[in-house]
Amino acid sequence: MATTTPKVQGPASYFPSIEKTYGQPIDHWMSVLAAAGPLKHMELVSLLKTEHAMGHGHANALVAWHMAKNR
Repeated sequence: MATTTPKVQGPASYFPSIEKTYGQPIDHWMSVLAAAGPLKHMELVSLLKTEHAMGHGHANALVAWHMAKNR
C-alpha cells in the first residue's frame, strides 16, 4: 500500500510557483510584509503588486498566509 502526502491547499499551494517565478524564498516575502507595517490586506497586496511586480493571485496568497500567521 502506497503512502501519499496530502495535497497542499490554500495559500501555501501557491508557494512553489511564487518561489520559482520571483526567485525568492517565502521567508523573504514574509519579511517584506512584516517590514511594511500594520497595513490592511489589500494595501499589502497592492504593495507586492506595485513594488515587486507580483501577480494578484500570488500577492493575495502571501498576504493571506502572513495575516493568518500574525494575528
